[in-house]
Order: sequence, then structure tokens, then C-alpha cells
Amino acid sequence: MLYECKIIVFMEEPVDIDRARTFLEIVNSGSFLKAADRLHVTQTTVSARIRTLEEELGRQLFIRNRNGAQLTPAGREFERYAQSFVQIWERARHQLAIPSGRTSVVALGGELSLWNPLLLDWLVWMRKVRPEIAIHAQVGVPDQLIEQLRTGVLDIAVLYAPKMLPGFRVELLVEEQLVLVRTTDRDGESAGSKHYVYVDWGPLFAAQHDASSSAFGEPGLMVGLGPLGLSYILRAGGMGYFRRGAAAPYMETGQLEVVEGAPEFTYPAYAVYPEASEARADVQEALRGLKEVVK
Repeated sequence: MLYECKIIVFMEEPVDIDRARTFLEIVNSGSFLKAADRLHVTQTTVSARIRTLEEELGRQLFIRNRNGAQLTPAGREFERYAQSFVQIWERARHQLAIPSGRTSVVALGGELSLWNPLLLDWLVWMRKVRPEIAIHAQVGVPDQLIEQLRTGVLDIAVLYAPKMLPGFRVELLVEEQLVLVRTTDRDGESAGSKHYVYVDWGPLFAAQHDASSSAFGEPGLMVGLGPLGLSYILRAGGMGYFRRGAAAPYMETGQLEVVEGAPEFTYPAYAVYPEASEARADVQEALRGLKEVVK
């Protein structure tokens, strides 16, 4: 009966969207001060919002200490309702903005290096197969995309190394291979072995790479974006680790070749979405499209 009472309080006493977002930001950051910085408000404002929220619910939500703020049992229970509330609010905003002739809107974000070709192929698939669904598409860095997913701005995020979030599903889309390739000269001879370009493919790659990187020496260039590194070596010469699918067209033309004997690394991509979206036909169609284009 305790849980039922909480639900009734939450539904019958409208919670201001800013207070719900503030609550979730404290949960995410672990601190009233950090939440204030991220929300661009004063710490006094954050404290006032939480105090009002606790008064409305009749429960203490946080225990504040030197290490920040920890959820009380009531706070942990309220978290999923706050999450749902914010997601429903953002969903309502999207639905009210449905373009004429469309039935719904799906908001999807992905890491920049995933847009070509995976998410570009998905956009084309959605246009052909489900043209009645409007799409809000954007790119971003992982933390930004997770934050937008958590707050309901995004319906789906496509990421390489997603954080596990309560109330969200994570589905494997594709396991790509990172292969070491180098440029060749006009006669097809290896020309890029002396200039190694390090691409930051994330912490897992870094750990695996460091264990076998002695043969490469110190990289003369480090980049945080795969397509940038690939474009660079194609123009200036060199070698580096890139997605096999992205490098394949240039291997076919003889501009690149795989370095024989070099280790290869798995680079999986995932779709992350709220559990509540399992009941949404448009989101499920969008997920089906993602799975179709990676076959």
C-alpha cells in the first residue's frame, strides 16, 4: 500500500517539470552543487526545488553529506516516477509538434562516427518504409546523448559504449571490427607504415590497444573522431585503426591495405531506449529499421 500511495500522490499533486528535472540531475551528478552548475541555476534554487518537492510528497528524498547527496529509500522509489514524468512531458512536446501529414515523431541521436553509413542508411529506410513517422535526428557525444535520453529529449540513442541506466533497454545492433590499415603509393606499395595516427575509440579500445601498441611507437597525431583520422591518412598518408566497413571502399580501390598480423578489435554499437517505449509502435518500427540496415 505504501507504493500505491506514492503513485497517487505523484499523479494527483502535479509535480513541476523543473523540480522533477532538478531531482534527476542531483541523482545523476550526486551533488546539489553539480546539479546547479549543470542546470545553470543557483544552489539555493536547487535546494528550494527539492524542499518543495519533499513537502509535496511528504517524504525526504535525499540525505546530504560531505560526499554529496544520497537517495533515501523514498527517493529511490520516486526516481522511476520522476523519470517517467519527464519522459512523458518531452513526449507530449514532440507529439504537439507533429508535422502535417505525419502520425508521430521519433527522436533519435547517435555518436558522430556512427552517422555514416549506419544512421544515414536508417534515415533512408525510414523514409521508404515508414514515411508517416517524422524524425528528429541529431549527433552528439555519448554523455550528452545519454543525458538527453534520460530526460526524454531522445527516444533512442545509438552508442558504442552505453552506460547502464535503470528503466532503459540496451540492444546490440552490430559488432564492427576495428582493423589497422595503411595507405599505399600509386604502385600499390605500402607507404604509410611510418606515420601512425591514433584514433580514440573509447576506454575499452584504449586498454586493448595499449597492450599491443609497442610496435607502433608514439603516435604523431591523435584524433577523437574516426572519419577525421581516415580522411587525414587518405590525404597525408599514414596508418591507423578504423572501422572495416568505413575503410572497405578504399581497400577496394587500392588506396588502403590491411596491415597483416596486426590485432583486430571488436567495436559493438547499441540502441538504448526507455522500457516504456516497448509499447510504442513508432519506436519499435525505428528499432526494426536499425536492425534491418545492419544486416
